[in-house]
This record gives sequence, structure tokens and C-alpha cells, in this order.
Amino acid sequence: MPALLIRLMPFLGHPMPKGPLLRNEALAGLTVGLMMIPQSVAYAQLAGMPPVTGIYASILPALVAVLFSSSQRLSVGPTALSALLIGASLTGMAQPGSAEWIQLAVWLALLSGLMQVVLGWAHFGWLLNVVNAPVLMAFTQAAAVLIIASQLPPMLGFSGDWRAMWQAPAVDWTAAGFGVATLALLMGVRRWKPGFPTVLVIVLASAAISRWIGFEGHGGKVVGPLPSGLPGLHVPGWPGWDTLGKLVMPVLVITLVSFLETASSAKVDSERKGERWDQDQDLIGQGLAKLASGFSGSFATSSSFSRSALNLYAGAQTGWATIFSTVVVLMALLFFTSVLRPVPHSVLSAIVVAAVVGLLKPREFRRLWRLSRVECAIAGVTFAVTILAAPALYWGVLTGVVMSLSLFLYQRLHPRIIELGLHPDGSLRDRHLWHLPPLAPDTYALRMDAALDFAAAGQFERNIVEYLGAHPQTRHVFLFAQSINRIDATGVEVLLRLMTQLQQRNVTLNLVGLKLPVEKTLRAAGALALNPQLHVYRTEASGLAALHDIAEAAIHLPSDLAAAAI
Repeated sequence: MPALLIRLMPFLGHPMPKGPLLRNEALAGLTVGLMMIPQSVAYAQLAGMPPVTGIYASILPALVAVLFSSSQRLSVGPTALSALLIGASLTGMAQPGSAEWIQLAVWLALLSGLMQVVLGWAHFGWLLNVVNAPVLMAFTQAAAVLIIASQLPPMLGFSGDWRAMWQAPAVDWTAAGFGVATLALLMGVRRWKPGFPTVLVIVLASAAISRWIGFEGHGGKVVGPLPSGLPGLHVPGWPGWDTLGKLVMPVLVITLVSFLETASSAKVDSERKGERWDQDQDLIGQGLAKLASGFSGSFATSSSFSRSALNLYAGAQTGWATIFSTVVVLMALLFFTSVLRPVPHSVLSAIVVAAVVGLLKPREFRRLWRLSRVECAIAGVTFAVTILAAPALYWGVLTGVVMSLSLFLYQRLHPRIIELGLHPDGSLRDRHLWHLPPLAPDTYALRMDAALDFAAAGQFERNIVEYLGAHPQTRHVFLFAQSINRIDATGVEVLLRLMTQLQQRNVTLNLVGLKLPVEKTLRAAGALALNPQLHVYRTEASGLAALHDIAEAAIHLPSDLAAAAI
């Protein structure tokens, strides 16, 4: 089959399961599908959507994603983080669960999906790398804190939010019992047997107990009636330019965060298969899944790390496992929605809490502090801003991204430039850090660990000029250029200007170990033309030999340098 056709429609390259593989995929799909049903209802509640829309988001979007994504074994559907972003983004714009709220959530799914499809087709997946690991870690943990904080009151049987809990506490002890017992069982069984469908068993048991004791009849909050049957085509009405303008920032954040969720699972899947991850194709697949979810009247989907991990744990080898899981969810939607009616809200809240509590990893901040205190500070600020700016969570991501890019720019504008000396082990190292003698008299030997471009060129020129001003007796400048892998027009201009200044000072410039791209650019600019004040050495050994000759001429040759030159 033509490679281009398979790239446009990856599902054409999926293997046809037979025999043992078919049974294996069906078992994995059953395991994930049974977990997805109650989770999808719980996440719909977190997003402020009708519970049945969570089931809608677990059928057609999951099927579209597995057909058009390169990562076939990911479980696509509602996730806690995406649901929180949707609920937080629409707070204040409409009443949760209302027709207007649903319409806005559908627009978030459609716009986010369209953006991902465009980025994927344009091969712009690399743009998502603007969010580095510390920022994502901090934002995810802050979001987990907010999710848990939002679900604790209903899980503990309180009728209002945290303010109502403290000012006028009214506890439904039966609901609290359901919630606490659910959380305890989920946390306990997870360690005992990860693959066991604990969520489904607890939901069914709580539904039976709730019906038996008449929980709904006594005023308890339950899921309530769910419409059965397939979702119809949902085309949202035009919300107006002002409303769309308010959705721009949430769309950007949902697009970014949901795909980073996908990346965390897809990279694990690709490593296990020993294949390269096609991020652009996954962008397309995930974007189409969001579009399918929006037109189903539901909210934006993403890849669930926990369900994807369960899929791999259950032995899924192809995308057929996801197809089987969608069939399981579809059967539940068609025939078993009445079973979910008496499930208490506190049980759903406990399911959400149990799903996100694993995202809380305070030790990551300690580990990051040991690696980079600056990046740890950026992560800490991201965490704090995300918490304080709630429900406008996008400020946390934006703050982290801006601070990370500022650090990156600062590092580019201040490259590491060191004066070299010969270490006893034979390597060239920072002369001042290791207290090494100069490589040769009246010689400045340096190395810059960066590209010689517009960002670093100014600092590079300033470093040499200031050294020559402080050491007017200098007659040779040796630039060990192995670490310079690129030079742009600004770098060429700065180097030519330096060569003119050095020539006026009767200082020889020695370029050692130029890489081919840099050398080709310099030759094209005429910078390497015949010049008695310029010498080019292909290797570090030849440069050290030249330094050896300079040292001998000065009748001052360190024994270790002589040995290295030999």
C-alpha cells in the first residue's frame, strides 16, 4: 500500500487481528472500557457538563483518534486535566450544565481540534516544545491540587464549596460515607491489583446500595437519569466575536496542555515499540478526535495517561484494543445507562480524586532543586500563579513559558566563554577554574560553547576586546571552535570586525577545529582569504602543535604542553 496513503490514513496500515491476538486485544479493550465508563461520567461532572456527554466523548472521538493517530495504543477520551481546564475556562461565562455552557464547551473542542489539525498538517508539532518539563510538572501538580480541592466538598458530603463548608457546614453523612469508602477502596486495590476494574465494581456496588437505601429519595445527590441512544450531530450556534475572543486563551492552553498529555503517553508507547514518535500525525489524530467530540455535543478530549498505561498493562498491541473498548462503552450507552442513575455524586468525586492524587509529586521539586535552582524557582512560580489565578489557569502556563523563554534568551545572550589551559589529564579546560598555566606566552586561548550568531556575537566580541585591553602584550588569539556549530550573518560581521582590530594591533588570529558549516559560511564571506594575520588549523592537535612552537620561540615550554603536542 502506498506510503503516502498510509500517512494520510494510518488505520490502513493497522494489522488485522487473528486468533490469539484478537482475544488479547478484546480482553485489553474490555478492561479499559470498563474503567472508562464511570471515569467519563465523573470527568463530565468536573467539566460542568451533563454526565452523558462524558460517555459521548469516549466513543466517536476515541475511534477517530485510533484511526488517524500514529500512537494506536493510547486511550483517548475525557481526562481530569482537560475537564478542569474546560470548567475553569467557562466559569463566569455561563451556568454549568446549561445550554449556553454546553455550546461554549463545544466551541472549545472545535477550535482546539482545528488548531491541532492545522499544526499537524503544517508540521509545527515542534512549537509545543515551548513548554519545558519543569513548567509542565508544576502546572500539572497545581491543577491536581485544584481538582482535589474542588472535589473534596462533594466527596465529603458538603452541599456547597469551601466557603460554605466553613461558614454554614451542612453534611450529608451518607454521601460522605459513600465518598470516603470509595476513595479508600480505590487507593487500596490500586496497589493490590492495578488491572482489576475496581472503578466499575465500586460504581455498580454504590448504585445497588444507593437504590437499596433510597438515597435519592431522601434528597441525596445522584447522577440521575441519563439519555440512552447514540448522540446526534451537534452544530453549535454562533456565539459572537466577543465571546470567541474570550475563548482564544483557553483554546491555546487546552490545545497545548492536552497534547502534552498525549506526548507523555505517546513517548512511552513509542519507546516500548522501538519506533520514532510521529508528533505531527498525533496532532492530527488528536485534533480530529476533538472535532468529533464537539460535533457529538461533548467537550474536548485528550489522551489519558492512566488509561493508556492500563491498556499497555492489559497487553494491548494494536489499536484494535481501543476499538473494542469503544464497543464496550457504546453497549453501556445503549443498554445500561439506567444502572448509573442512583450512583451518588460523592462516588464520582472520589473517582476523580483517586485519579489525580497520583499527579501530586512534591519530591519532583526537590529533585529539580538539585538539578537547577533557577528552573526550580520557575516551577515554583508557575505552581503558585496557577493556584492563585484560578479559575484563569492559563496565567500559570503563560507565566512559566515566559519565564522559561526569558531564561533561554538570557543564556543565549550570555554564552559560556572560557580561557583554556592544559589539564594534567591532557584535556583543555577552564584555566581559571582549574588554576592552570597559560598555553603559551602572550597568547589568549579561548572556547565559546555556543553558536556564533546574533545572540552570542556581542558577548564574544566584548570578551576578546576586553581581554586585549587588559593584556596589551598579547600577540596570538587561539579560538578553539569545535563547539561552534553555526554562524550567521551577524557572527560573520563581528568576526570580520575582530580580524580588522587584531590586524591593527598586530595580533594573529588562529582558528582551530572549524566545523564544515561554519567554515563554508566564512569562506563564502571571504573571511578565510589569504591573510598573514590569520591561521586555520583543522584539528586540536595541530593547534596545540602551533602553540608548542610559539612557546618554544619564547623559550618557555611547559613540559605537559610539550607532551600533549608530541
